[in-house]
Amino acid sequence: MSITKSLEKRRTYYNIDKNIPVLEKEIEEKIKEVTELVPDAFNMKSARVVIAFGEKHDLLWDEIYEVYGGKVSREKIDSFKAGTGTVLFLYDEETVKGLQEKFSAYADNFPVWANQANGMLQLAVWTVLRELKVGASLQHYNPVIDDKVKDLFNIPSQYRLVAQMPFGGIVSEPEEKDKEDIDQRVKIVR
Repeated sequence: MSITKSLEKRRTYYNIDKNIPVLEKEIEEKIKEVTELVPDAFNMKSARVVIAFGEKHDLLWDEIYEVYGGKVSREKIDSFKAGTGTVLFLYDEETVKGLQEKFSAYADNFPVWANQANGMLQLAVWTVLRELKVGASLQHYNPVIDDKVKDLFNIPSQYRLVAQMPFGGIVSEPEEKDKEDIDQRVKIVR
């Protein structure tokens, strides 16, 4: 499949379940593969990934609900919990600080570059999940859940949580997207 077709198939899937068409091991391997392939400025390798399956995945979403004290509906949280797993995207602030010290002229850029690399990784993981016929969505319950997530999964304190990606079997396809006037966002100059 071409990258364009893969990106076209990558959609936000909210209606997911625990019935995935591949083994968890295949998901693990593909996420490891794309994590290694996604570029990072100065080759800093700042991105970190935690994949929660089974009971750990369910516990994560129950704890997110508790942390928010009912301010996020149980129905919404349960829609994520209904999936097979969650990918947690983080970056290592110590790695970033080390490069800020080593290349002080670029110090302000390293946190930005770490976030950019993490965004590329999120897209790559999201796309590869869809290639495996697994649906996912990208969520941002951080920073409210940061401490709870670090406690739940024994994550080092210097790791900054960036996003959560619940994934699972596709129960239904999302509605078609309207085509936009892309010329409003892309300018060609010669």
